[in-house]
Amino acid sequence: MSNNIESHLSEDREFKPSKEFSKKARVSSMAQYKRMHKESVEKPHVFWAREAKELSWDKKWGKVLDWKAPYAKWFVGGKTNVCVNCVDRHVDEGRGNKAAIIWEGEPGDKRTLTYSQLQREVCKFANVLESHGVKSKDRVLIYMPMVVEATVAMLACARIGAVHSIVFGGFSAESIKDRLDDSKATCVITADGGWRRGGVVDLKANVDEALKKDKIVKTVIVLERTRNKVKMKRGRDVWWHDETAKVTGTHKAKSFDSEHPLFILYTSGSTGKPKGILHTTGGYMVNTYATCKYIFDMRDDDVYWCTADVGWITGHSYITYGPMLNGVTQVMYEGAPNFPDFSRFWQIVEDYGVSIFYTAPTAIRAFIKAGDELVEKHDLSSLRLLGTVGEPINPEAWMWYYNKIGGGRCPIVDTWWQTETGAIMISPMPGCTPIRPGTATMPFFGVDAAILDEEGKECKANEGGRLVIRKPWPGMLRTIYGDKKRYKDTYWSDYPGMYTAGDGAIRDKKGNFTIVGRLDDVLNVSGHRLGTAEVESALVSHKAVAEAAVVGRPHEIKGQAVVAFVSLKTGIEGTDELLKEVRNHVGKVIGAIAKPDDVYFTPALPKTRSGKIMRRLLKELVATGKVTGNITTLEDVSVVKSLQKLVKKK
Repeated sequence: MSNNIESHLSEDREFKPSKEFSKKARVSSMAQYKRMHKESVEKPHVFWAREAKELSWDKKWGKVLDWKAPYAKWFVGGKTNVCVNCVDRHVDEGRGNKAAIIWEGEPGDKRTLTYSQLQREVCKFANVLESHGVKSKDRVLIYMPMVVEATVAMLACARIGAVHSIVFGGFSAESIKDRLDDSKATCVITADGGWRRGGVVDLKANVDEALKKDKIVKTVIVLERTRNKVKMKRGRDVWWHDETAKVTGTHKAKSFDSEHPLFILYTSGSTGKPKGILHTTGGYMVNTYATCKYIFDMRDDDVYWCTADVGWITGHSYITYGPMLNGVTQVMYEGAPNFPDFSRFWQIVEDYGVSIFYTAPTAIRAFIKAGDELVEKHDLSSLRLLGTVGEPINPEAWMWYYNKIGGGRCPIVDTWWQTETGAIMISPMPGCTPIRPGTATMPFFGVDAAILDEEGKECKANEGGRLVIRKPWPGMLRTIYGDKKRYKDTYWSDYPGMYTAGDGAIRDKKGNFTIVGRLDDVLNVSGHRLGTAEVESALVSHKAVAEAAVVGRPHEIKGQAVVAFVSLKTGIEGTDELLKEVRNHVGKVIGAIAKPDDVYFTPALPKTRSGKIMRRLLKELVATGKVTGNITTLEDVSVVKSLQKLVKKK
């Protein structure tokens, strides 16, 4: 039996950027891309030094890279401050009156901060942190809604050298406690609550629950957002507005070593002890700056909107750091994409003239299910570039996004990267890359990507295997916080000196990479290894299907049986006839081997608040008939109960 992942889907549609787009783009031809990529991989010290020189350094580095696998140091000896580069630099260069953040709350309240105003807010909060004894290398846990103050808190930590650790606002008290126990944070920044689908998420109550037995946290700073009733513990809890009223709006930033820790971010969905991914200052700064500049082709007049939450790596790299290093104007939205209905995002794009839009395939599929009429009533002509992030996008969702949202004129940058990589690793260059639906295309500058088989040999074209990165890159994780052994074992033990991404991938004859999903999301059916993403893609290409999640269940003959949970488009009934049709459709698109053994029609799939489908719950459900794992991160717990009934019924 081959251990390689087999691919049975073929995608021949190809879209080239318009001549008008290419003419203005930073990378305007494939020849230019190949030349720059070759230099970046063969002479990283030359390429990355040139990029780094565009930013502000208090002391120039002595050496670009010091690599002793699996440990890297970038811009060795250099000193800088990420916050200064994100904020003060733009003010000093005369862009103080430019809008930095255009914010909209879920209830409809609005706020715009210029770079000068943002500088003042960040300086005030840096003074607040220092007044409470927070110093360089102290860990600060942030548990906030999607408000401007979340970004202010991150930047203030970076300004004083404190290490921020953000916990996504949809996570439970137990998740906060786990991260506090691991990071030993001494300060927590939170809010009374946050708005979500018209209701209040009680953030402060979760913090109180997490801190019941804590003896390390000295200060909890609480932002007043939703004005729900909260308990304030005397001597520990203080209000944001009270504290900022006591300090000035000026603060002298400190200078930090290039390898000074910037933040810890715990990987989502992990079982057992959470993995605290540690990123440092200089390399991460340069990498996020460069990816924004080239992949999003950022311009002074762009209005950029990434719909992620600051609690995820996307919110770190492509809301707070990357865009602000480029001095762009960005939109930030607090609430759900379907409040009051699924036209909310398109209303925001129209209202603010968004030109670059970066979102998740999960959201795109939800928009498809909601119906085209919610899109068609809005003017989306301001858009010039689209992006996707978080998971592979199936070709049919890609085509809808390209035609319905981009009007067939906007390049789509389908980006592959991870919490661990810090920055985008594989993506089209919008001004030159011929793009294929569902394909992440080519490695970014400095990224030496390959696909290997179990023996470590490079796979042939159209032969799937393990995605690896063979050389260090500036934004890479430095370790798992407090656990060097786990860092080595998890990421560097499969092939000597190479980073193992944990994802399966396939490369075509032109060198385009297609990510087929996590290696633990690969099914072994009668000796064939099938990527679940590929089967899901085939399901969603059926005209009645809005969304699908595929998992394997143990099968005594085949090894694993294919089980599909399918959400149908609005108004379509899940009949026995349709079930057969959907199964046969998968057989037609991929082959009989991929036909689902079981298909469950369900109105909803179990998702986290960030929109990720929790496949581990589905795996447990089809294997045992029940769910006993942690479901605190689910957006809607009732979905699991209805699925349990569905599976038992069958």
